[in-house]
Amino acid sequence: MRIISVTNQKGGCGKTTTAINLSAALAANNRKVLLIDLDPQAHATLGLNVETDLSIYNVLSKLTNKKAELKSIIQNIDTNFDIAPSSIVLGTIEQELAGEIGRECRLWDVLNNFKSEYDYIIIDCPPNLGILTINAIRASKEIIIPVEASRFSLEGLSQLISIVNLVRDRLKHFVNFRVLVVNFDSRLRHSFKMLDWIKSDFKEKLFSNIIHVNVKLKEAQNHGAHIFHFDKYCRGAKDYFSLSRELIVQEKDLKIPEAKEQEVKIQELTKPQEAKKALPLAVPSEISAALETKMKEILKEKMPLFNEVVFSLPAPEAKEVYLVGDFNNWQVDKMALMEKENGAWKKKMILPGGRHHYRFVVDGKWTEDSYNPMQETNPFGSMDSVIEVSVKK
Repeated sequence: MRIISVTNQKGGCGKTTTAINLSAALAANNRKVLLIDLDPQAHATLGLNVETDLSIYNVLSKLTNKKAELKSIIQNIDTNFDIAPSSIVLGTIEQELAGEIGRECRLWDVLNNFKSEYDYIIIDCPPNLGILTINAIRASKEIIIPVEASRFSLEGLSQLISIVNLVRDRLKHFVNFRVLVVNFDSRLRHSFKMLDWIKSDFKEKLFSNIIHVNVKLKEAQNHGAHIFHFDKYCRGAKDYFSLSRELIVQEKDLKIPEAKEQEVKIQELTKPQEAKKALPLAVPSEISAALETKMKEILKEKMPLFNEVVFSLPAPEAKEVYLVGDFNNWQVDKMALMEKENGAWKKKMILPGGRHHYRFVVDGKWTEDSYNPMQETNPFGSMDSVIEVSVKK
């Protein structure tokens, strides 16, 4: 079973699009695939139109009152294609695992004890280098890093690679990463210049296949489907199908290193006791000081603390009310739908500390929160409600 993480700390680089459509392409090639949505934004879950009460949070968390096993949250998407969905509450796992021994191995423990017949497990990571991404790297043997042919997309890539190398060196966990060029616009001369730059920097670490710009990929997500359900003859479908074939071709080559790895483990077990004592002990649940320091620096810079906020709107006559804001990209979707309780519409949100703008959509009409005196004019001339979220540090 190949476990592959799809990760890049930069958002909007085609990470989730790649995770979804590569999984579907592998399934189309008669490979049994499980896609794990490890992103608290749950874009892969939403992009496949999946609704669920239980998510990967209930598998990883020890504090939830709805503890679940991985097999119990899995939902089928298509033939050979399943998903372990995510939810916004997964964002709290960073705080839950803070200070806990072995927190970087939580997902590895789950997958190590997971008995299945999957050929591939694809992990869609969050767009940061927090503890969830560390968990994904630790649980994987391969990493796909989607990058656009632009300078901004390459920013921070070296930092991600340094984390991969730290996990490899300190946890004795060897991870092979490869770079995938996505959103490539062949109409622009600049794209080819950036592609040459990427090739010169990564050489053997670059996939031969490229994912070209294709509007059908975005349209498929908007319809809650992978590209092979939406338009299997478009350029995007052909690109991801070719990428899946490139991965499948590697399967024969991977069998030899895996056999050697098993041979090394057998030799270790058969060594004399004195020789074993002389070897440095590498305990998976203990992270090295160097990796610990690096993680703290990244978490301090990139990952804000979270707090639970309850939004409420008295509107007994309303048929449906949505909560939208800068925290969900102002998207009116099923995840934004509020629940009605005794004439009032309520919704709990896990938000990072800071200032947030929001509005309600009541039966299709956008309106500010009249019960909140904090308001600001938005670029469209109407008013946004504002909330200040404070957190304990």
